[in-house]
Amino acid sequence: MKKGIHPENYRLVVFKDMSNDETFITRSTAPSRETITLDGVEYPLIKVEISNTSHPFYTGKSMFIDTAGRIEKFKKRYAKKD
Repeated sequence: MKKGIHPENYRLVVFKDMSNDETFITRSTAPSRETITLDGVEYPLIKVEISNTSHPFYTGKSMFIDTAGRIEKFKKRYAKKD
């Protein structure tokens, strides 16, 4: 490894999957303005939309979320006009 290119300021951070409210603690250098208290200890909080606990590849379940009607909008926009 090259010396001097890797960060030195790793700290414990909580990542929260917003789709299923799962949390996990890991070391990271990612900045965060929010905090969360777990087991009486306060940690920086990083919110993520998807993680290994909700991603279909890892869960083996196919999950379809279409909250904005994107598919209908796409079909309407690009439908063949007869």
